[in-house]
Amino acid sequence: MRLTTFSDYALRVLMYLGANGGELATIGDIASAYGISANHLMKVVHRLAQGGYVETLRGKGGGMRLARRPEAIGLGALLRDTEEKRLVECFDGASPGCRLEGSCVLRGVLSGALEAFFAVLDRYTLADLLGPRRKLAKLLVIAPPPAHGRARRASP
Repeated sequence: MRLTTFSDYALRVLMYLGANGGELATIGDIASAYGISANHLMKVVHRLAQGGYVETLRGKGGGMRLARRPEAIGLGALLRDTEEKRLVECFDGASPGCRLEGSCVLRGVLSGALEAFFAVLDRYTLADLLGPRRKLAKLLVIAPPPAHGRARRASP
């Protein structure tokens, strides 16, 4: 199984925000850190905000940060929210007239494999991905928090 780019970007956004220590970040900050399109990230961030993973603040000095503690963001739940759960067309009955209908066991096998995939992910949270926070912050060029406590932006 291969994750969609949408899910990959959702994980990247959450990892960036988790490594950012609660400070506000912009889509531009994240796009720059990963070398990816800000336009693609807009849709991802919108969905993450709708799902309650990310809090967004509009206006001057706005940005986004995690809406939950990293320990409360389960990877299985996140990927269930962002991934298509249909490995083959017959998963949702969208394949009318399948010649194997009524005797095919493939759908059951693949459903079990998909559930096993999510069951493994259910054992992990965003916090597990943030173990090396300092290294992540350095790789993503996240500046250390300012002494005066104002929001900061990552270096270009």
